[in-house]
Amino acid sequence: MKRLRRFLIFGLLGIVSLAPIGTVYSQTQLAIDTVATGLVNPLFVTYAPFDSTRIFILEQPGRIRIVKNSTLLSRSFLDIDSIVGSTGSEQGLLGLAFHPNYQSNGFFYVNYTNNSGNTVVARYSVTANPDSANANSSFNILNITQPFSNHNGGMIAFSPIDGYLYIGMGDGGSANDPGNRAQNKLNLLGKMLRIDVDGGSPYSIPADNPFVGNVAYLQEIWALGLRNPWRFSFDRENGNLYTADVGQGTYEEIDFQSATSGGGENYGWRLKEGDHCFIPSTGCDTIVGQSDPITEYTHGGTPFRCSITGGYVYRGCAIPDLQGHYFYADYCSAQIWSLRYNGTTISDSTQRTADLGAGTIAVSSFGEDYYGELYICSHTNGRVLKIIPQGVPSQCAAPDCCSGIRGDLNGDGSNGNILDLNFLVNYIFRMSGNPGLCARESDVNGDSTPANVLDLNYLVNRIFRGGAEMPLC
Repeated sequence: MKRLRRFLIFGLLGIVSLAPIGTVYSQTQLAIDTVATGLVNPLFVTYAPFDSTRIFILEQPGRIRIVKNSTLLSRSFLDIDSIVGSTGSEQGLLGLAFHPNYQSNGFFYVNYTNNSGNTVVARYSVTANPDSANANSSFNILNITQPFSNHNGGMIAFSPIDGYLYIGMGDGGSANDPGNRAQNKLNLLGKMLRIDVDGGSPYSIPADNPFVGNVAYLQEIWALGLRNPWRFSFDRENGNLYTADVGQGTYEEIDFQSATSGGGENYGWRLKEGDHCFIPSTGCDTIVGQSDPITEYTHGGTPFRCSITGGYVYRGCAIPDLQGHYFYADYCSAQIWSLRYNGTTISDSTQRTADLGAGTIAVSSFGEDYYGELYICSHTNGRVLKIIPQGVPSQCAAPDCCSGIRGDLNGDGSNGNILDLNFLVNYIFRMSGNPGLCARESDVNGDSTPANVLDLNYLVNRIFRGGAEMPLC
């Protein structure tokens, strides 16, 4: 089913082509706006599909909180504190991902370490109250034994390209990967996993996973050779995958996988740390097709750097000249950077620390909302912050109409045309892009629900069958 859906999507995209966007470098000065305070060790922030009014925040002890219309709700969306084990520096409730069809099925997935210290990936369901989940609805998807308390990974996310669930696993902990688990093809630790939560119970293996049919590998493996992937993300516009992998003693790295990849990358740990030999100290380039990081940085310095936190490619509308910049940070030094990567070379690498709170933010995670705007979790002082333009107004103006043109999904000043249709197809079926500069412009049929299948049907009728004009904003 997933392969058929992907075929249909790309077939339609082949007819409705999207014009390339030129390279624009960010000149806008950035700032941070406090979104929520008083949180307990916030570790992640995200949104539910097609939900422009809320963001969801993970608290490491085992709770999911909601900020709704700019207000932190007092009641947790989900509280599983009793089954989440020790919340030491690398344990606890670590990951959250909403099913792409969350609006219809109410499913979301969490990654946590249990009372035995082992990794659990489980599915939960929302109740009739959209701000409350059913804590008794747990359905275990995957259980992975952890030999040590650290290097649990924990990030989970659905790909905007194929709709499968990706799970980032650390190497099992201790130091130097004593079991060489990251290179062990019959061990799930130190890997990026890819599973189909819709194709079986509790899941099935996608038929195009890279090692399907190869008995030397566990079939869930999508990529290997990771030490502790502390936050990976998909570029919502094109599906490219960025993974920040925490180093051992000297180097922190960012790995990249193109959306066109068939998987199977080996990122080198423990043979290499970053782009440098580790074990062995020389002659480590022995893996055929090894994928080296696109960039790295060293530990030490002033302030002291020690642990990378991966972020997102900015695809929001508030800061147009920031489009395409990937954000990342160092947890220890509170330094924040951004860069652009075109699949071959890095450009516009920029130090953002002074703008975004030098020395005051222990960045445990980045996150994004419905509109593609970026957030920062400040772990030790319990805050969630939003990246905003400094000294100039946001270019979104959501939820009000920005230009007064309903149906201008691509923001080019013209409404209800083939380019707008392309944007809507990408967003609904690939969860990529940011349709419209505000919710009301994306509400093509005027039913108060933006960018859904009913809007797509309305737009197709308008373009190809001479249907009615879009209602006024």
